Amino acid sequence: MSDGLLVQTDTIPRTVKIGDRFVGDGKPCWVVMEIGINHNGDIDICKKLIDIAVENGADAIKLQKRTVDVVYTAEELAALRENPFGPTNGDLKHGLEFGQEAYEEIDQYCKKRGIAWFASCWDEGSVDFIDQFDPPCYKIASASLTDANLLRHTCSKGKPLLISTGMSKPEEVRNAVKLVREQIGDKFILLHTISTYPSENADLNLKAIISLRNDFLVPIGYSGHERGVSPSIMATTLGSCVIERHFTLDRTMWGSDQAASLEPKGLSILIRDIRTWEIACGDGQKALHPKEVPIMKKLRRKNTL
Repeated sequence: MSDGLLVQTDTIPRTVKIGDRFVGDGKPCWVVMEIGINHNGDIDICKKLIDIAVENGADAIKLQKRTVDVVYTAEELAALRENPFGPTNGDLKHGLEFGQEAYEEIDQYCKKRGIAWFASCWDEGSVDFIDQFDPPCYKIASASLTDANLLRHTCSKGKPLLISTGMSKPEEVRNAVKLVREQIGDKFILLHTISTYPSENADLNLKAIISLRNDFLVPIGYSGHERGVSPSIMATTLGSCVIERHFTLDRTMWGSDQAASLEPKGLSILIRDIRTWEIACGDGQKALHPKEVPIMKKLRRKNTL
């Protein structure tokens, strides 16, 4: 501990293979742009978002999949809630949910554009549904961290997991890690997350990225819900090997996740600055750079040490 800064104590390189690449220490940050439900049930909006992600150099896009009648109670679905699809919460949830035809179209479009895709699956049936598309990994949403049956069922597919840790106590994270390790070993990445939409900077606790790594000895990422891009870039400098952010065409669009999402310009800045950090960070060892030698010879008057 020095000058109030948390120091990383564990330095063993750790990676997880996701699809055809390794993600983790010493590897380029895996930038995941979450479409989530920001497509508003419109496949054309979804494709536009995929295009933006590809054009700005994102590595993957993520969606959300739910079996509506399983995830929500009949009372929740019947509750009045005016929305573009009808007067009830059920109209909204069903309207936002893509089915077989739409996912086949998404799968083919992502293959055409050359970008990986996967999903947060909120129930066992959704895991089985997404499994037909052979995703490179699965996402465990913060809300699902304590669902032991869902964790086991997702692990049964044999794919790596990205596990968000928002709205969770330390012991809940430990319990989830223990269960997952028993099923698939260390084939997972924990994501530090604050589950407020949007999150205030003062609440982000980015140093938890370092403590999670030291506590669990696995690669750590960051799933951000803040309004801007700076904290997500800072998370990379603290060692996050995955950055996941919601994104949208326009934050003023209808939808509960729009305000916590990046617009195309923000996405462009985020990826540009993450890649700049990867170039600029170096190996951490202080040394005389060869390009400094002629400057040294010109400006250093004495060398009497």
